[in-house]
Amino acid sequence: MKKLVGFAFSLTLFCSISVGSVFAETPLSAAVNEAMGTPYKYAGTTTKGFDCSGYTSWVFDKFGVDLPHTSKGQAELGTEVAKDQLRPGDLVFFNTDGKGISHVGVYVGEGKFYHSATDQGVTVTKLSDSYYAKRYVTARRVLSDEQYTQVMTDK
Repeated sequence: MKKLVGFAFSLTLFCSISVGSVFAETPLSAAVNEAMGTPYKYAGTTTKGFDCSGYTSWVFDKFGVDLPHTSKGQAELGTEVAKDQLRPGDLVFFNTDGKGISHVGVYVGEGKFYHSATDQGVTVTKLSDSYYAKRYVTARRVLSDEQYTQVMTDK
């Protein structure tokens, strides 16, 4: 039951409640949720299995944004964003191997990000999670304001 409640909560991250408690879904929420639970696969780029940058590349491809298939390469794109200025659709980067940027996820708001974790596959995690909070490096905004408006508009 807890998993279902947590999952239902994660589905509402970008949603607003409308008449009859039906959730209005945005293109971004649909994209990140579509692969929820997909297993981790080294160098994976499909819903059969994703690595972290394969997942973010797959999500952004849905919006016509071409990202390299490495977290380090993705960290070189767009503009840097302060942690307190994050908005849904920003990429968040972590140093998980002690050698610099080695992990990436898609920020979704409310202090959470979607990513493909080696032990869980595609999942949603809080930036405040002790493991990730200690390893946070930077964030990059790769969506223009116009693209942001498009991915955040109710379907």
